[in-house]
Order: sequence, then C-alpha cells, then structure tokens
Amino acid sequence: MTRTPLLRNRDFLTFWFGESVSLMGTQVTTLALPLTAITAFGATDEQVGLLRFLQLVPFLGLALLIGVWTDRLRRKPLMLIANLVRMALLALVPVLYWFDVLTLGLLLGIACVVGVASVLFDVSWMSYVPALVRDREHYVEASAKLSMSSSAADVAGPGLAGALISAVSAPTALIVNACSYAVSVFSLLLIRTPEPRVRNAVRRNALAELRDGLSWVFGNAILRALALIGFCCNFSMITVWTMFLLYGTNDLRLSPATLGTVFATASVGGLIGAMLAGRIIRRFSLGRVYLVAQTALLLGPTLIVVAGGPRPVMVALFILSFFTTYLGLGVAGVIIVSLRQASTPQAMMGRMTAVFRTLLFGGGALGGLAAGLLAGWLGAYGALIVAAVASACVVVGLVVSPVVKVRSLPAEPVPA
Repeated sequence: MTRTPLLRNRDFLTFWFGESVSLMGTQVTTLALPLTAITAFGATDEQVGLLRFLQLVPFLGLALLIGVWTDRLRRKPLMLIANLVRMALLALVPVLYWFDVLTLGLLLGIACVVGVASVLFDVSWMSYVPALVRDREHYVEASAKLSMSSSAADVAGPGLAGALISAVSAPTALIVNACSYAVSVFSLLLIRTPEPRVRNAVRRNALAELRDGLSWVFGNAILRALALIGFCCNFSMITVWTMFLLYGTNDLRLSPATLGTVFATASVGGLIGAMLAGRIIRRFSLGRVYLVAQTALLLGPTLIVVAGGPRPVMVALFILSFFTTYLGLGVAGVIIVSLRQASTPQAMMGRMTAVFRTLLFGGGALGGLAAGLLAGWLGAYGALIVAAVASACVVVGLVVSPVVKVRSLPAEPVPA
C-alpha cells in the first residue's frame, strides 16, 4: 500500500505524536481539577462552574492579542514556553496538596494561569501546522489525524482519569498531565522544519493588526458563520458537560470511575467521526456533511434529559447522548479547521485562529459559568433541560448558514 506524502513527513509525525500524548493528559486534568475542588474543598455548584470559567476565560480576554503576537513571532518557541508553564503548574498542585497548603483560591488561580498558557499554545499550534504540512492538499488529512488524536484522548482519557482518581486521588492524578506536557516539549525540540520568515516591514500597532484579524473573519461569510455557530456549539457542550458532571456526582451519586466510563465510551463517537470524515467528505459535499454533523452535536443533549428508568438504562442513554455529540464533533471539526486554514493566508493565520479561539473557548467559558449558575438556581437536572432546548434552537441558524452550500475547499486565499 502506497503511503501518503503526509505520512512521510517526519516533523509532522513528531508533532502529531507529542500533541496526542498531551491531549491524553489534558483529559485527566479536565476531570481531576473539578473533582479536586469537590472532594478536597466541598466546592459548591457555583464554585465548580467558576473553576471551569477561569480555565477558559483567558480565551476571551487574551486570545486576540496573543493572535497578533503569534503572527509577529515564530510559533515553536511560544509552544515550548506554554507547555513548560502548564507542566510546572499542574505538577505543583499535588505537591501543595501533600503539604496541606493547597486552597480553593489557589486552585482557581492555577486553573486560570494554566488557561492563559493553553491560549498561547492553542493559537500557536493551529497556525504552526500549515507550515509543517506545507501542501494545501493535505490540510484535510492533517486536520483529520489531529482530530483523531483528540477523539482518541476523549475515548481513553476520561476512563484513565476516573481510574487514576479512584486509585490515587484527584490532585495526585494531575501528575499524569504534567508528564504528558514534558513529552510534548521533547517532541517539539526534535522538529527541524523551518518556519516561514516573519514579515516585519508591514508591522503596525497591535490594535490595527487585531482589527485586521477581526475584519478577515467577520468580513468572510463562511468564516463568520463557522465562528458564530462554533460559539453556540461550544457553549452548549461545556454547559451540558459541566451540568452533567454536577448531576452525576451530586444527584445520581455516580462514582468517578463511572463518570469516566460514560465519557470514554461515548467519545468513541468522536474517534469514529474523525476516522470517517475524510471518506465522507470525498463522497458528499462539505456543506451537507457539516449540516448533518453539527445537527447531531446540537441535538445530542436531549437524550440526557429523557434518560430514566433503571440505572443501567440511564447510563446507556447518557453514553448515547455523548456518543452522538462527539460523533458530530469528530466529523464537523475536520471540516471547520480545513475550511479555516484553506481560506486564510499564512500571514493572517495567527489572528484568524485567535478570533476563532476567542469565540469558541469564550463560548465554553460562558457555558461553564452558566452551568454553575443555572444548576444553583434550577438544580442540575432543570438546568440540563434548559441547555438541551437552547442547543436544539441553534439548529435553525445552522440550516440557514452559508456553510451548508459549500461543496469543496476554497481556492487559494487572497493574501492579507
């Protein structure tokens, strides 16, 4: 069987490996941080929502400025700094816990700083990958491979997290993520592909460059629709995830291992979606696939609301709900990233990515905060009903989106 050129790209494969390992570790943190707050400090619903908000709010406040910065500098050193910071801070949590000096306030602060480093890495790597891939024809393949890694982490990560937390406690489990960032740092150091020369002659003040990035995204009908619908989808997913964690932990008394099993089993949908995305896209138009995938994502939460009966039946419906959501995400994510990269010149890539990350993770940050507030006001189950209805309403905007009319990747973008 003939290997594709991308699979002979040593530096891309090295990056892919390091990112895959760090994504697996991140899944441990996603479950371990809120459970640390709940088990170690008896955190309330509102405090758990605040923790999730602080992890993601840096995307609202800093992503745009970091996007300007990443278009001025080489991305690899920025990624190294970001992962070193995340590695050190997450390794610090269990140390502070063992010496009995960890407080809820300190945990919230660490979560926020880790979020800042995550912004820096996230904006940088999505701008860095096209430089590694080089050939635009392989953007979809590269996006699919990275999406498969993310989905595989979604599959194995929660189960690993649940088992680790049950065995060694939530704070101690964070050591796994610290080690995963160390692997990512090492893999980045092995990459030898030179980045494109950074243009200095046309550099202007940060606000002007920031406006250029916003204008690029919101002046393009396709990018604008992807960004706005992405905001709604992330708001829905984080809201539902956070409220389900509260519902499962406090109302249903599900163990960490059971919660991890629900997310891990359901996340097989994301892995399947990412694996099949390329084949589906080759057979059907991009827009049609995008419509079906995003609809599955948005309607998935309704299954949590209708879940009832014996405990095994409820858990099965929870799994089916998240399976449907992740399946849609796995397919749609490949299309979204590929469209964004193919529509944007390299000189604008950092700012375009930053605008998207601001909206996507901003939606997630607001979703986490809304989840805590709604759960405190209506109870976790009542809040889940509100979230499921709101998520279903977004399908109307999806249907009228210009993205559903797109048949294939656009031609070479106009230089910025």
